[in-house]
Amino acid sequence: MKNYKWGIAGTGGIAHEFASNFNGKQSSLAAVASRTSKKAAEFAQRYEIPASYGTYEEMLTSDIDIVYVAVPNAAHYNYIKKALLADKHVLCEKAITMNLAELEDVMKIATEKNLILQEAMTIFNMPLYDELTRLIDQNKLGQLKMIQAPFGSYKEPDPKNRFFNPDLAGGALLDIGTYAVSFARYFLSSAPKVIASTMVPFETGVDEQSVTILRTQENELATVSLSFQAKMPKVGIVAFENGYLEIPDYPRAAKATLTYTDGSKETIISGASEAAFQYEIDNFTATIEGQPNKSLFLTHDVIRILDQMQKDWA
Repeated sequence: MKNYKWGIAGTGGIAHEFASNFNGKQSSLAAVASRTSKKAAEFAQRYEIPASYGTYEEMLTSDIDIVYVAVPNAAHYNYIKKALLADKHVLCEKAITMNLAELEDVMKIATEKNLILQEAMTIFNMPLYDELTRLIDQNKLGQLKMIQAPFGSYKEPDPKNRFFNPDLAGGALLDIGTYAVSFARYFLSSAPKVIASTMVPFETGVDEQSVTILRTQENELATVSLSFQAKMPKVGIVAFENGYLEIPDYPRAAKATLTYTDGSKETIISGASEAAFQYEIDNFTATIEGQPNKSLFLTHDVIRILDQMQKDWA
């Protein structure tokens, strides 16, 4: 059984979370790269990673198989492209790229080089969503009608903070918005169009809050509500003719409640929220070994939607 060697690009908060939860079935942490040798060495020592590099390019010359990209959003495209051109598979943090043109460029490279490219979107990897798909496919719930995907997170209103810094691709959309749109897209029967979208900017110009309406050709509707200055419960609602699903903490959900139109309820439990990174890692290596790349087309649709939303705001 092959052991896949992973290299981490970046040593920020999400990289620490990834490394501290790393527990893949066929995977090992083999390298880390940062902007300075000191940061990389400290990170490597903390997580017992054999090799550390002061530049990303150095790491790409090593014998790693996979690069986990955990740098700020604005740098994703550049890092993904370099990794693919160095013949490494890539799992990239969300949002995978800044726009659809960037994504389609790296998708083309991955296809040409027979490499796997995916976004580290927990929603597309949590076992609960596979379980809900099986339930929906039984057709007991009838036609999908409406989805609600709210995500509110209070961030200190500091213009220098990455969340509000336009030079670092700040704004709610490319941070928490990818979760909300991915949640909606997962359940929608086809790629939706943006019917309407409105945004309130922060003083730096990035989006502070927004509301968007999506609609599919099947007349399914979804609302996506985002805020960086007001907390909202991350509870996703998926409403069908015969009942609705309520999914708390939907980015890493392990439990859902199905309420039928007669008021009766059913609880669906699958997976564990704390194992989210493990599911991403194991699904990624399974894709390398031949499992269908079932999430990249969804990611493509999500980035296209984000593009449309931003065009509406211009």
